[in-house]
Amino acid sequence: MAAIPATLLPPDEAERLRSLQHYDILHSLNEAVFDEFVALAARIFSLPISLIALVDEVEVVYKANYGMPDNEAQPREEALCSTAILHNKAVVYQDLSLEQDPHITAQAAQAARINHIRFYAAAPLRMPDHRNIGSLCIIDRQPRTFSPDEQRILEQLAALVSQTVAVRHLCLSQPDGGKACWVPLRAQLQEEVQALTALVRYMFARHGTKVPVPIDSLAQVGRRLLDLRELLDQHLAHWD
Repeated sequence: MAAIPATLLPPDEAERLRSLQHYDILHSLNEAVFDEFVALAARIFSLPISLIALVDEVEVVYKANYGMPDNEAQPREEALCSTAILHNKAVVYQDLSLEQDPHITAQAAQAARINHIRFYAAAPLRMPDHRNIGSLCIIDRQPRTFSPDEQRILEQLAALVSQTVAVRHLCLSQPDGGKACWVPLRAQLQEEVQALTALVRYMFARHGTKVPVPIDSLAQVGRRLLDLRELLDQHLAHWD
């Protein structure tokens, strides 16, 4: 097994891996709520692919997948998502054929070419312990601009995914009634994310698809994301 390049290892790698194991999400059963999050991300930015990636020691596992079927895992050195955990904000590659970022390994560049990936953006999944366990990413097969306002919305979405992972763990780790806590909350989150996806679909049907996404559209999305954050914050506070 090839060693992971040092350029892909954050300074807190050991602690980060412990955090990933602590939240017990890597090899758990698939949760439909995470599928809803990646579908929403793809819809907001009018892109064909979105993934939730968890970065383990030697591989990247795709916990939710929109638009890239049968892509369940990838060696860490071949995955662009390995670069997102090195940052505490969104990383954006507007045209991978021109990108010179030293964090992109030769294997990752080759995998992107094979899969015809030209645009890639990802925001880290930063947990309450401040460890980045993975990323929420969006992908296109052609170059694309990506505005600072779009980056902020992607970061908001990734923060919600992180909160959902944290709340899920808190619920399921309760000695009594953990599942009874998580199952209705999961259903409520799914409904809220589906409603937001429907709103985005309506906005774009009415006003057309534009790149970058107009600021007023992003503002509407951002307000709804804050509502979701408040819902999750309430549950986090309940277990404090």
